[in-house]
Amino acid sequence: MNIIKCDSQNFDLQVLQAKEPVLVDFNATWCGPCKMLKPVLEELAAESDAYKIVAVDVDEAPELAERYQVVSIPCMVRIKDGVETGRQVGFLTKDVIAAFLEG
Repeated sequence: MNIIKCDSQNFDLQVLQAKEPVLVDFNATWCGPCKMLKPVLEELAAESDAYKIVAVDVDEAPELAERYQVVSIPCMVRIKDGVETGRQVGFLTKDVIAAFLEG
């Protein structure tokens, strides 16, 4: 599965109504750590269908960043059954993110 780009138009459908757990990556194109994180998340997305990974650009969807009180990026929010179940901020290694996804 690939990373799905989300904004306020498709967020509820892709994230809150998803059957599987979702990792929401709040990021921005100008953010260095976000750029470093992207290939790590792409690898994880390709390795498993047990969860979905979506990306939200905070500049394109500031209302979502505000809704989830994102103050630093990259910010990864784990959501299951429409409820936040965990949060990590900053660049993390693939192993740490995989463990975080397991929750």
